[in-house]
Amino acid sequence: MDRVRFSFAHISLLVGLLALSGCYEPEPRPLVLGEVPPLVLPPQEAPPARHKLIGRSVQGRPLMIQILGDGQDTVLIMATIHGSEPAGTPLVNRLIDHLRYNRNLLQGRQVVLYPLANPDGLAAGTRENVRRIDLNRNFETANRVNDETTGLRPLSEPETRALYSLIKEYSPSRIVSIHQPLNCIDYDGPGRVLATRMAQYCDLPVKKIGARPGSLGSYTGETLGIATITLELPGEASKDSDQVLWDKYGKALLAAILYPEHPL
Repeated sequence: MDRVRFSFAHISLLVGLLALSGCYEPEPRPLVLGEVPPLVLPPQEAPPARHKLIGRSVQGRPLMIQILGDGQDTVLIMATIHGSEPAGTPLVNRLIDHLRYNRNLLQGRQVVLYPLANPDGLAAGTRENVRRIDLNRNFETANRVNDETTGLRPLSEPETRALYSLIKEYSPSRIVSIHQPLNCIDYDGPGRVLATRMAQYCDLPVKKIGARPGSLGSYTGETLGIATITLELPGEASKDSDQVLWDKYGKALLAAILYPEHPL
């Protein structure tokens, strides 16, 4: 009996040593009837966008862009150059999240996203910046008029100089600037086909308003020849949640990014 006990003790010790050394792997415990094995999923992390400070407002607020993708086809999507037209900022932020989790949409593309072009105006609830200059009339254009509301000279404001430098650096092939409250899709330069494509994915009609003196559309569309879209959301869009804004206009923005392809 002592020999039997001694043998069992040695066998147990040998099994333990083999398990520790990796030479023996015990069989897994059988599942109890009805028991579901735990499902372990790796955490889903979307790669972050690249952030870049392109300047500061008159009151020193940061002018930040985010960049996704590194392809040759560059698209600029921006919002709230008029501080009293804020609905575009949460819409662009929602677009950033969508692109981060759907990187396949960025193949061959680079998307530059500028959610807030007039932070001082947004803080004050005014169309203009803190010096009462309409930033969307402050560009160098053939139809420009210098005065106290458009600036006594083109690019007099740090916000417009930052946007001007951004466009020069990234050379976008198309630009979408989100505004309120005219409830349409306007275009400048060679943007008619792009505007028509975007209108297929939202309830906004295409309407040619015309290049305003000193406007971004007049500068980039008419002077530089870049397809420039002014996405004019309705005034009440400011009351919509981020998700509602995305449901209404998200596919139109994706149409601009994927052009000439169609959104999925």
